[in-house]
Amino acid sequence: MTTTAIGETVVQEVSPAAPTRRRRWTPGVRTAQVLLYLTLIVLALIYIYPFLVQVATSFKTDAEATANPIALIPSVFSFAAYELLFTRSDFPLWFMNSAIVTVFVTLGRVFFVSLAGYALARLTFRGRGVIFALVVAVMAVPGVVLLIPKFLVLNQIGIYDSYMGMILPLLVDAAGVFIMKNFFESIPVSIEEQARIDGAGTFRVFWSVVLPMARPALITIIILSFQGSWNELSHFIVSTQSPELTTLTKGVASLASGQLSQGNQFPLKLAAAAIMTIPVAVMFFIFQKRIMNTTEGALKG
Repeated sequence: MTTTAIGETVVQEVSPAAPTRRRRWTPGVRTAQVLLYLTLIVLALIYIYPFLVQVATSFKTDAEATANPIALIPSVFSFAAYELLFTRSDFPLWFMNSAIVTVFVTLGRVFFVSLAGYALARLTFRGRGVIFALVVAVMAVPGVVLLIPKFLVLNQIGIYDSYMGMILPLLVDAAGVFIMKNFFESIPVSIEEQARIDGAGTFRVFWSVVLPMARPALITIIILSFQGSWNELSHFIVSTQSPELTTLTKGVASLASGQLSQGNQFPLKLAAAAIMTIPVAVMFFIFQKRIMNTTEGALKG
């Protein structure tokens, strides 16, 4: 753009924008793109197909599910499996127990792992490196190795077969501490120093300044905690025995023993599995666009 002065009049001459060039695809590149998309479509269908079979089979009769288990369109749509789940089983109780445990575990884990992550990232104290090394080491320990010690501890302190025994051991997760520590380290220290100059204490800086900036990491922890506690099975096997405290994972696993009516009960089992999938799927689709971006916290500063 050029400016020309004529007397007292200023005339601006706008140079024409450079024409945009269309990207020309050569036949070889176009063929490669088509093959790439076809491959992705095939892989997506392979991944989604079992889930489609699960949903379709839940609407079949037991006889049709046995005769043609992988058909995607039932010859006769039947809601018998869902009716049986909600009227002749303890499925509503299982769902309620899973919901209670999942909500408390998710809220507690988000709070405690963020505290631990901030302490390891910002606070200076003796043995900080050793503690972080132990946290990383815990991530390498298979969960099945801890089942018997977990049962002994819960029984010894008197919270076996209770909501407390189901929730308390799940409130802290080593992977969550690792994620939060790394995210807090990406936030500039100068932001916290400014808050301290204004008179804020350590917890106030953490709660009011740093934690709101860690929203992407918090959403990641929420999704992982919700999914992990909702789908947990081994911990609930060793922490409870009362039917009143049965969760969805234990209850659905018990359906494999054929405790309701006769037959293979494919529609019944897959209907229960389909309902179990809904809360996790909803949680993921709500927060999928806000999963952790490690640069967002620093950019906001």
